[in-house]
Amino acid sequence: MTGNMDDSLVDIASFDVIVCGSGAAGLLAAIRLADQGLRPVVIEKSARFGGTSAISGGGIWVPAHGLTDDGDSYEQAMTYLRAVSRGDVREEKLAAYLAAGSETVDYLGEIGVAMTASPAIPDYIDAPGSRSGRSLFPLAIDGSQLGEDFYRLREAPETYRLFGRIAMNLDEGLVLAMQRRGWIGTVVRLLARYWSDLGWRRKTRIDRRLTMGRALIGGLRLAMKKRQIPIWFDTRLCRIRHEGDRVVAVDVERYGNRVTLKTPKGLVLAAGGYEQNQTLRDRHLPVATDRGWSLTPQGMNEGVSVASAEELGADTEHLDAFWWAPSVLLPSKKIANLISAEAMYFDHRHPFSLCVNRLGKRFVNESCSYDRFGQAMIADQLATGANLPCWMIFDWKFRRRFPCGPILPHGLLPDRRIPPEWWDSYIFKADSLQSLGRKIAVPPETFMATVARLNDFAITGQDEDFGRGNAAYDRYFGKPDVKPNPCFGPLDTGPYYAVKIELGDLGTKGGLKTDNVARVMKKDGTVFDNLYAIGNSAGSPFGDCYPGAGGTLGPALVFARLAADDLGRLDR
Repeated sequence: MTGNMDDSLVDIASFDVIVCGSGAAGLLAAIRLADQGLRPVVIEKSARFGGTSAISGGGIWVPAHGLTDDGDSYEQAMTYLRAVSRGDVREEKLAAYLAAGSETVDYLGEIGVAMTASPAIPDYIDAPGSRSGRSLFPLAIDGSQLGEDFYRLREAPETYRLFGRIAMNLDEGLVLAMQRRGWIGTVVRLLARYWSDLGWRRKTRIDRRLTMGRALIGGLRLAMKKRQIPIWFDTRLCRIRHEGDRVVAVDVERYGNRVTLKTPKGLVLAAGGYEQNQTLRDRHLPVATDRGWSLTPQGMNEGVSVASAEELGADTEHLDAFWWAPSVLLPSKKIANLISAEAMYFDHRHPFSLCVNRLGKRFVNESCSYDRFGQAMIADQLATGANLPCWMIFDWKFRRRFPCGPILPHGLLPDRRIPPEWWDSYIFKADSLQSLGRKIAVPPETFMATVARLNDFAITGQDEDFGRGNAAYDRYFGKPDVKPNPCFGPLDTGPYYAVKIELGDLGTKGGLKTDNVARVMKKDGTVFDNLYAIGNSAGSPFGDCYPGAGGTLGPALVFARLAADDLGRLDR
């Protein structure tokens, strides 16, 4: 047995399974364990629950989910995943995921977490078997149902909230970001709903309407409360104790005190990946990155659960792969001297913009998904050494219509209201492209030639270099009034702007190697009897691939249910 069992051992007689982490995977695992007749407790490192899931879009990518009769099938989805999954990917695990997807969606509905299909959203990659409609999103809920737990729920990023405070669902956010028809009416409705809620406004400025990731987490927490499943906050995993192939206890630190908790039936690791651990980033990633670029909660996901299992002999996979998403660094408007990363999920896709490396050259189809954008940044950095950061360039037509991260369109955030200390440090502006190139230290001649070439492509509608606008996912975000290609137009109207893009991320794709029911595997291919890893604590079933919107949370929830079911079978 690893470690000495002594008087520091605390026997929690009322619990028999410990779930480490309060993101979507951990909460669903706890709920399903309770429904299997087991008695779980969730331990959470921080003072708030929800993890990275709460600050996400809340979507789950589940092929053949059964909510609509759209003709999708297991075979079509497997064809797609075979085509796009990268690295050492096990088909039997893909099969387990696809087979259990629709049942997991049904179970979410049964416990009160209703999901709705988004038929128009295409898969992220054009490949055999790709299609639209595989992404599901949670319906908005009234957060006041959570009682005091409402204030423990991790807050959404400001870019997910209108004016930094009013909750938006995905459709509302896209209508505003892309200025689709009716966007002004959407703003009016959101403002009216928020400010007419007078009783709640007297309590807090935080919107009680929960959307996207907060709706998913809020709904799961409500299901936990019905089952009287507790969360222990400020409880940090330090070490896993085992006897042979079986976990028997965990060492945790709670409010500064080190205690050991028995886990009679099993342990479920759902504590995220290692993206906030700079040492591990430096060790595993192919290029130098900074944890400050990450879009995940600072100081949270440091890889402790993965490292603790590795000490027992657990195997890992895909540790060099992340869920990439470009970010921009900006000073906080609330906290003095704090620089924070803000998401750039959709901004680089808008017309009248392009992205260049520090040589002034394009390196990517700017309309691709955020994960593929990040992979292109890495490939270009390895090839040229002139990426990380790169530059997003846009003209006045873009500035007037579209947001650039938290920099709202000119009508909502005119240049005169941008903090003066941001100019020529975080956002750059010039009357000509040549002057802009000098400001951002890219070779002006090369830079101007790059812009001129894209402007020529805008006349024909054919991007001969990177195929911008060819894929279904590209065109989903296109602007119908921009012709002949709705995904890009010429940069020909000054003034011109530039922002620096960093290689941000949504967490790690790599983690503990698990089998088809999420049991942690050893290096010799055997498994631990009662140790499970789900979410970003486990390696992605897709390898180094992001197949569609919700590609992180889909497997997290499916394998959470499979892990709980397997533990339930062991108990019987």
